[in-house]
Amino acid sequence: MADRPNFLFIITDQHRGDHLSCTGHPVLKTPHIDSIAAQGTKFDRFYVATPVCQPNRSTLVTGRMPSLHGVRSNGIPLDMRASTFVEGMRVNGYSTALVGKSHIQNMTGLPAMHTRPDTKDGYTSLRDKMPEAFQADTEGDYDQEHPDRWKSGEPYDLDLPFYGFEHVDLCTEHSDHVGGQYYTWFKEKRPDADDLRNRDNQFDHDYVAPQAYRTSIPEEFYPTSYIKEKTLKYIDGHVAKDNDQPFFLMASFPDPHHPFTPPGKYWDMYKPEDMELPASFDYGNVEPPPHVKWAREMRVSGKAVIDSQSAYAVYKQEVLESRALTCGMIAMIDDAVGEILVKLDEAGLSDNTIVVFTADHGDFLGDHGLMLKGPAHFEGVTRVPFIWSEPGAEAKSTDTLASTVDIAQTILDRARIEPYNGIQGRSLVNAIKGDTDPEAVDSVIVEDDQQRVYFGYTKPPRIRSLITDTYRLTVSAGETWGELYDLKADPDEMNNLFDDPGHAAIRAELFERLSFRQMELVDTSPMPTMRA
Repeated sequence: MADRPNFLFIITDQHRGDHLSCTGHPVLKTPHIDSIAAQGTKFDRFYVATPVCQPNRSTLVTGRMPSLHGVRSNGIPLDMRASTFVEGMRVNGYSTALVGKSHIQNMTGLPAMHTRPDTKDGYTSLRDKMPEAFQADTEGDYDQEHPDRWKSGEPYDLDLPFYGFEHVDLCTEHSDHVGGQYYTWFKEKRPDADDLRNRDNQFDHDYVAPQAYRTSIPEEFYPTSYIKEKTLKYIDGHVAKDNDQPFFLMASFPDPHHPFTPPGKYWDMYKPEDMELPASFDYGNVEPPPHVKWAREMRVSGKAVIDSQSAYAVYKQEVLESRALTCGMIAMIDDAVGEILVKLDEAGLSDNTIVVFTADHGDFLGDHGLMLKGPAHFEGVTRVPFIWSEPGAEAKSTDTLASTVDIAQTILDRARIEPYNGIQGRSLVNAIKGDTDPEAVDSVIVEDDQQRVYFGYTKPPRIRSLITDTYRLTVSAGETWGELYDLKADPDEMNNLFDDPGHAAIRAELFERLSFRQMELVDTSPMPTMRA
């Protein structure tokens, strides 16, 4: 295989690590994604840098933690001056393309929830002339994912290259309400697109799960099909160029993110009665941690918000239905992946294309009685699939600890491109090969800085987790409580050992390791220009 292989990078949205048949799901069938694992390395302990979409996707493309690249929460666009591994590949001769969801810029147009306090009486404000610690980039176009760009339904172009991508077919938002260039394509294909998207026109169903809508959009016009079609078209176009230029192609699916809207046959492909409740659904006589307790109390009182992006407590039938619909959404993605893999083979590209599969974060899906994702670092949200397939490789699994922050380093290393200063993480190439890994780490960090004040917090949560071979330690700024779980003895994270006297020494050791890992993640950019 050539030193400069092609890359097909497949990423899904809000997709748990255990929701593939090759990662142990007892019901869901994903034969095409499984075929990627059958020629590659499956990472069983792969974690997000943060369990939130926009900051974790920014970590993916920059190879830097959220506290460094600045996208600490949803609602902060990635600085267009930021170096990305995609741009590094582009300037080194790769053709680069994004088909599907980006979400490294703001895509809703909704006002921020976390804002500056009012100026004190008698003070002069700097917010108009010098509002931030670093002056904002006013040259770049930060509204390329904004709904004002696409809601007219008229075709529009992006300012390219877009964070290194020189070809973009953009999707924004989720499920059957995806926007961006998909929406203009959909309107062109179906003049009645808005009626099909209108949930007042959804097909009848008897599901009770919040945000479960039986969309009237036909399968062939659903966003998953758009991404498949545009990916196939890109591959055909690459072949037609008849040159030796390698490509990096990201196929980014907005599903299986809520709302739960699998179209057509995928709606009832999986039955709620065939799903299982997670072992952690009911705490029984065990006292839940404060954030879980708060969510449950809000739902029982009728005060919970269950129709937005916010996590909420969930009832048994809602869990089973949401899990079944999620499986349907994943099955549709798997079928799309199958057609893309066939196209690679037919185009004669399979022997020189590395295929990667991952997700941006997970979903509680009933774990601890919760739904969606939020400021609670349970494994269902923080652990995602990561599969790396080299042509001709044999199937293997690894339990080495790895993270989204490692992806950029790994791809650049495999493409034999030296990384830029300030990139973090490590190359996983040795772990992929099964060789001794001199750069193996003994822990990973999960950062989480939220805009919203909820889940029992009195201010926007700022949370850090240290995950080791055995334990997870989670602490929140300003809070006296924390979480400590023995992941080997208690994989369902039900027995919080944070205040257990018998684990006081372990807790102290983990706090020390957290401190050292945080120091290792301090920025090294920019480089010194002189000694002094």
